[in-house]
Amino acid sequence: MPLWPVYTGTNEPHDGISELPAPPPWRAFDGGPVLPAPDAAADTAAHSPDRTHRAETYQATEETVELVNAALYLRRPLLVTGPPGTGKSSLVYAVARELRLGPVLRWNITSRSTLHDGLYQYDPLSRLYAARQEAARPGRTGGTQDTGGAGGVDGARGVVDGSGIEHHLRLGPLGTALLPYARPRALLIDEIDKSDLDLPNDLLNVLEEGQYEIPELVRASRLTPDGVAEVLADGTDERVPVVRGRVRCRAFPFVVLTSNGEREFPPAFLRRCVTLHLRQPDDRHLAEIVRAHLGEPDTYARTLIDRFLSRSGAGDLATDQLLNAIYLARSADLDTESLDRLAEQLMPYLGQSAQSDVF
Repeated sequence: MPLWPVYTGTNEPHDGISELPAPPPWRAFDGGPVLPAPDAAADTAAHSPDRTHRAETYQATEETVELVNAALYLRRPLLVTGPPGTGKSSLVYAVARELRLGPVLRWNITSRSTLHDGLYQYDPLSRLYAARQEAARPGRTGGTQDTGGAGGVDGARGVVDGSGIEHHLRLGPLGTALLPYARPRALLIDEIDKSDLDLPNDLLNVLEEGQYEIPELVRASRLTPDGVAEVLADGTDERVPVVRGRVRCRAFPFVVLTSNGEREFPPAFLRRCVTLHLRQPDDRHLAEIVRAHLGEPDTYARTLIDRFLSRSGAGDLATDQLLNAIYLARSADLDTESLDRLAEQLMPYLGQSAQSDVF
């Protein structure tokens, strides 16, 4: 029997991802050659203390658990919306840790981000420089066997040079997530609402088809016997094979796109996503969050929780503001009046729409 839920929200790591049922026929992928799941420590940047703590302490709601599992079962991206500070980006780290999906791939979106940035980066200037350096190398004899992108081979010394296309190309976070891994990779596309208007539409085909081409490698592959190029993947110095310039996933990645709700997305984009809206936590959920991060709330911490909740209806507040105030209240040797004044300064409204700012 398939396992439901695969993601439980308990923060206890397990291998339940292997018990996912077969995908819907319209979401089946057959990319290859199959790559083993990356080691959890392969990307040291993805395992910073901050990200590890967020993964271990994330408090998922029942709705979050249900919709994460819906995205996993349907092999669809998860669009997570909500106010700042509600844990949108932390969710992917919690899921990746519990399901042992390896290091989280992260693509931070700006107004200048393009689909090409997420798929791969190619530096033709560095390749030209390498080719010139190779041509001027002392003792080079016997000519160069052109491998059409894999680099030349010195006929006399049998040394592969660094002028091939693959030595100057690295897959981006989205391009790496779509490699044919045996298990899904976790990908965070953070703050998609900051993007150019065209990016959500540009993502449609890639996320729907689970594949893409690298034109530079497609052209080079015509001149090589096997058409295989070894390229660098995002977040690691290890190389992965790309056959004839085409990448197609096998296990569709767990893709989380976050949005602060600053813009609307086209219907064609929305219908291809499972949508989760995170709301400001209630008193019970806030107490659970504080407990996970800082231990059992004391009397003053519960007072701050109540004040936070009473003010949240008049403007935007983030949960980490409350955590900062409680941490300092426990750590600083201050009287109650000073703590109240400090907490007020640490929890200002984030927007300009606040109706009242009386603490």
